[in-house]
Amino acid sequence: MNLEHKFSALGTEVTVTDGTTISGYASVFGLSDQGGDTVEKGAYGASLAKGRGVKMLWQHDPAQPIGVWDEVREDAKGLWVKGRLLTDVAKGREAASLIAAGAIDGLSIGYRTVKARKDDKGGRLLSELELWEVSLVTFPMLPDARVGAKGEDPAETALREMAAAFEGARRMMARD
Repeated sequence: MNLEHKFSALGTEVTVTDGTTISGYASVFGLSDQGGDTVEKGAYGASLAKGRGVKMLWQHDPAQPIGVWDEVREDAKGLWVKGRLLTDVAKGREAASLIAAGAIDGLSIGYRTVKARKDDKGGRLLSELELWEVSLVTFPMLPDARVGAKGEDPAETALREMAAAFEGARRMMARD
């Protein structure tokens, strides 16, 4: 059984709220990562339906759990996670501090490929994955994934981004 890893950036808006809560996208659908793999919408569905807990690890090390993912779900954008760093664990405290300082900005998924096919660019289209863990990591592979503030909902984020885009367009039109 081969365990694979996909790295994702947390983004520039990485925050740890109340010292422990983090949330954001561990995987974004339809984007090719630096290894040429693209996760398709629905790829995690069967795995998540089994109800097995997805582990939160430090740098994919199974000997270093650093927290708990309280919520792991697919939405239209990708795989959204929300969890708590355990500050009673030394690595959990370290992770919270590194995220707050901006030194760690990556997420990575650990999974087993169940179904995949080749794409026309030599990469893989991943249509079914058995998700095992989501790790905080140093080097991301998919820069579009990010962690936001506590309680940040993906739908609210999308609305804010859309409002900002409209505001930008309004300003550009006002200049003409």
